[in-house]
Amino acid sequence: MIFIKRYKQSETDELAEILKRDGVISVPTDTVYGICARMNSIKAYNNLMKIKDRPVSKLLPIMCADEEQIKSIAIVNEKADKLIHNYMPGPITLILRKRPEVPEYVNNGGDTIAVRMATSKALEEIIRKTGSPIFMSSANKSGKPTCNTLDEIEKSCPTLDGIMEGEVSFGKASTIIDCTSETIKIIRQGPITLEQINI
Repeated sequence: MIFIKRYKQSETDELAEILKRDGVISVPTDTVYGICARMNSIKAYNNLMKIKDRPVSKLLPIMCADEEQIKSIAIVNEKADKLIHNYMPGPITLILRKRPEVPEYVNNGGDTIAVRMATSKALEEIIRKTGSPIFMSSANKSGKPTCNTLDEIEKSCPTLDGIMEGEVSFGKASTIIDCTSETIKIIRQGPITLEQINI
């Protein structure tokens, strides 16, 4: 029987320590359960890709603690700025132009990056204590259905270094909005619809 240590939402120090050591953990977000690793380590990135069994061509979204951290890795234009103010933190992912200083492995050498903002106090604390934005992908093997319970996560990703307990609210992946051209485009429909977006 595989047993992955489970942590309470208050144990952010312990979870950040795992991430600092290039570990991979599962956390609840507002949309679905996610698995994450720190962004500023290629070793952590490789560990996450291995657990997910994910092809390198599929880019990983990045979760940041706040708007300042988003601006440290991405170029935020006026439209994106409004979306950040109106809908973040929330079930929304923005595709933005990447800052040139962000390492190539983060997005496979492309010029765009997908960003989210921490959707809970616990996640924000973990990111701040880790000292880096984190890769955030849904908790499942690539191409398989997203896990809905901690037991399913354990079964699907048995080599995780830890799991944070907690509930997800939407149970549906975030809305992805491309902000890199003149008009914004919805790439994936999620809890926030195009009709709701007023910028």
